[in-house]
Amino acid sequence: MAETLSSLADLGSAAKPAAVVSDAPRHVQKLDKQGRAYATGKRKDAVARVWLKRGPGKIIINEKPVEQYFARPVLQMILKQPLLIANRLDQYDIIVAVEGGGLSGQAGAVRHGLSKALTYYEPELRSVLKKEGFLTRDSRVVERKKYGRAKARRSFQFSKR
Repeated sequence: MAETLSSLADLGSAAKPAAVVSDAPRHVQKLDKQGRAYATGKRKDAVARVWLKRGPGKIIINEKPVEQYFARPVLQMILKQPLLIANRLDQYDIIVAVEGGGLSGQAGAVRHGLSKALTYYEPELRSVLKKEGFLTRDSRVVERKKYGRAKARRSFQFSKR
């Protein structure tokens, strides 16, 4: 039966139930029948579906090599950040299907999906990737245009005449 506590000092000495000791979620490896980890990543209007498996390090995006799809080196760097942080650059083959948005949003979506897929394949990498902020979906999207305005917030030029 529950004991009665009369002060805060008694609270510290109260017996704790054994079932509440380990409440931390335990992350386990999630693979499909082909031995791949699958995750989706999102950024702005772009959605990336990412499959990750052991291999020599080929990255295929929409059936094209990464150098051909993301021609700008900055976008390639954004995409490879999770692999560099985890020291897994040439250990996984990555297949990506990405759609929507522009190239910058697509690169961010692939980075988000790749980070999630890495944590599904190797759950011990979760803390490293979470600390860098790669597992958090960037929720910023374009603000809608309002009526009576030129853009979302910009007004038409004022003229006194």
